[in-house]
Amino acid sequence: MIEGGIYKMKAIVDKDLCTGCGLCEDTCPEVFEMKDDIAIAKVSKIPDDLIESCKEAADGCPVEAIICE
Repeated sequence: MIEGGIYKMKAIVDKDLCTGCGLCEDTCPEVFEMKDDIAIAKVSKIPDDLIESCKEAADGCPVEAIICE
């Protein structure tokens, strides 16, 4: 985590667990996108205003393939 800056979290998608359902992209398209039927985090650091929607995407992942830290 980067304290004192605009970015405090990062998103990680475990490609081995991801089933490509697209829920994360639907929930937080600013951070996640589908590539070759697997979700990827398209930003390395999550802006403060997207932290809640990123956490919502991680919580909604049916296979728990997303980590927001």
